[in-house]
Amino acid sequence: MPVVLGPEATPVPLPPGPATPLPASWEALARRIGHTPMVPVEVRIGARRRVLWLKLEGCNPFGSIKDRTAYALIRSLERRHGDGGPLTIVESTSGNLGAALAGMCRLRGHSLIAVVDPKNSPVNLAAMRRFGARIEMVHRPDETGSYLGGRLARVREICARENACWTDQYANPANPEVHFRQTGPEILLDAGYDTDCVFAAVSTGGTLAGIARYLRSQRPKLITKVIGVDAVGSIALCGRPATRKLTGYGASRPSAFVQDAQVDGTAWVDDAETVAMCWKLAAEAGLCLGGSSGAVVAASVRRLARDPDTSKIVCVCPDDGVKYRDTIYDAGWVRDQGIDVEAVLDRHDAAGLRFGGLVAATGRDVRAPDAPVLPRRC
Repeated sequence: MPVVLGPEATPVPLPPGPATPLPASWEALARRIGHTPMVPVEVRIGARRRVLWLKLEGCNPFGSIKDRTAYALIRSLERRHGDGGPLTIVESTSGNLGAALAGMCRLRGHSLIAVVDPKNSPVNLAAMRRFGARIEMVHRPDETGSYLGGRLARVREICARENACWTDQYANPANPEVHFRQTGPEILLDAGYDTDCVFAAVSTGGTLAGIARYLRSQRPKLITKVIGVDAVGSIALCGRPATRKLTGYGASRPSAFVQDAQVDGTAWVDDAETVAMCWKLAAEAGLCLGGSSGAVVAASVRRLARDPDTSKIVCVCPDDGVKYRDTIYDAGWVRDQGIDVEAVLDRHDAAGLRFGGLVAATGRDVRAPDAPVLPRRC
């Protein structure tokens, strides 16, 4: 049967994604980054009721956890160059980091060259252009469909022919450091020492590495396990390379930041699990989250189902779902990609999995505007 998201084969209704306004000043921006809400969501697995704690990084000024990373990368370049004036900055980006860098460069007086590929969200590309970034599009993928190698080659070409500075999110220690100093402490402050597990998605690995290092520094008092969430087909955490349809997490190169000793395990989530969880969260909890967030929640639910003794899990949700309205939340796009969401939703039904909704308000409306209907069952 065809995959539909509503009574008339309409997609999950989402916010229109208004233009992100620039903060009044660099100092005002710094104050607004981080301190994102941690909200509890009820999960029912059969007869058992549990709670997942979702850290909603989409509430950052430019809409993702990459706001933290972009700020840290820009400041590291400015310190390296002596705060001596405007810079031309170049970075390879799959979307969120580019949007954040573009807004921050506009505010700071720098120029940005964003090296992107056709998988970039139109919403993020529009944001980069709106903030004055120069877009360099790479069109040729590798054998697994990844454009990362081509994007990095283009970055090196630009640095060789132009007076451009590479922020290098893949190797710059400022990336994990900001999550060691900010994101990790926020998790502990909001969730407490009784947290069993923290699940975080990986692309460059900076977020996961910084959070893991901070939580390790709190041992032996804190025994929280840190689990990395990677995409099936990604090799960021030593998986096997394969074609992936979704963007936002996973990578076609190993993370330079994450060491085996830093994390307590890895969960791999495929495209169908990711999309199905995004749809389910929108329909049942009213939350509109991005693909990497759906993957993190899917991995966490798996843990709850497998281990009844796990009582408190924190899910670091990197962004909201507004920028994915033409992909993850578009039933036609999902069908065209050959992503079998129906099979995953059948498994959810068999396991008695349902979300009961938000247990507390977020302080910012991150919910889908209407209660969408999940695909009809046969």
